[in-house]
Amino acid sequence: MKILVSACLLGENCKYNGKNNFKQLIVDLASKFELVPICPESFGGLSIPRLPSEIANDKVINASDIDVTFEFNNGAYKALQIALDKQVKYAILKEKSPSCGVHYIYDGTFTGQLIPGQGITTRLLEANGIKCFADTEIDKLLKELA
Repeated sequence: MKILVSACLLGENCKYNGKNNFKQLIVDLASKFELVPICPESFGGLSIPRLPSEIANDKVINASDIDVTFEFNNGAYKALQIALDKQVKYAILKEKSPSCGVHYIYDGTFTGQLIPGQGITTRLLEANGIKCFADTEIDKLLKELA
């Protein structure tokens, strides 16, 4: 079984600030599953590090008020293509991310306020039949796979 995973969760320094969101619990899944790392923002051509971005009015805007929706969409489609090529049915994604948020994203004001919503990549993956789980839902994923 293959699982798509936000690369930052596996320790890859691809976050907007050049760091990662390493989670040992997710890395440990590699003993049972083939983990397929993705970073849609990098895939879309955005630099590491880069300015933080948030979704506002269905556009992705960075902290300098520059529209980076094209890059986010481009990266999302590249991530989807990898998932389809590898016949992935499940993904573990970084909650709150404008690409990978599963249940919550920042509200677009850069004030740290969360709202219910999904990132650009999550929306595309789910629209194509790939079930997405937040990085806090490993137990829920394992129950589904049991």
